[in-house]
Amino acid sequence: MFTLCTICARAGSKGLKNKALKKINGRPLISYTIRQALKSKMFDEVVISTDSKKIQKIAKKYGAKTWFLRPKKIASDKSSKLLAVRHALLESERFFKVKFDICVDLDITSPLRNINDIKKSLKLFKRKNANNLISICPAKKNPYFNMIEIQQKKIRIVKFKKDSNKYSRSYSSDYGIVRRQDAPIVYEMNASIYIYKRMSLIKKFKLLNSKTITYLMPRNRSADIDDIDDFNLVKTIIKSDDRLFR
Repeated sequence: MFTLCTICARAGSKGLKNKALKKINGRPLISYTIRQALKSKMFDEVVISTDSKKIQKIAKKYGAKTWFLRPKKIASDKSSKLLAVRHALLESERFFKVKFDICVDLDITSPLRNINDIKKSLKLFKRKNANNLISICPAKKNPYFNMIEIQQKKIRIVKFKKDSNKYSRSYSSDYGIVRRQDAPIVYEMNASIYIYKRMSLIKKFKLLNSKTITYLMPRNRSADIDDIDDFNLVKTIIKSDDRLFR
């Protein structure tokens, strides 16, 4: 069974400019994910999908393989990442002349994952014979309790639990739960680990389907870098104990 690891890194990131190459402890952000993938020893190949020659050069320095540039049509802000992963899979199969049974995509914006997360999620995926796997963590906010939306100048809780108890219902028909402990448990997709069967990628399936499974990670390993505040937080965590991220 052949397993491919893809690491996607666009040059034109909008939330945080040049995100992949921003440095933490003298190392570019992308290097943390490359090293985790290589040190896990779970993959036959570790391949970078990028539209940047500069990112290619840095990725090669840290041991990943990259020989193609991602086409512009799947490298824009509006492009689905799933298309980039599928493209990297097909390019890799042509280059290495082998069909990969499993494709694992590791996001560079989540460098706090550890090698055991990679190993355990892949073992779980194989054991459950799933179509795909997404990593998750406990949600900080709950749509049943403390997340709101404003529609036509009216404030409403995002999700209403119709079978809430009589004490909750007495407050408002638009606010079913008044204690955090009574709210259903919800999770965040932490954008750290995605695993796919080959045919699941080729057939253009939906990310969430009847054969999707999850791998639960703690919040302290689930930071996802979208902006400068996220980056500074992750930078502080890594600097506090760099031995964990070497």
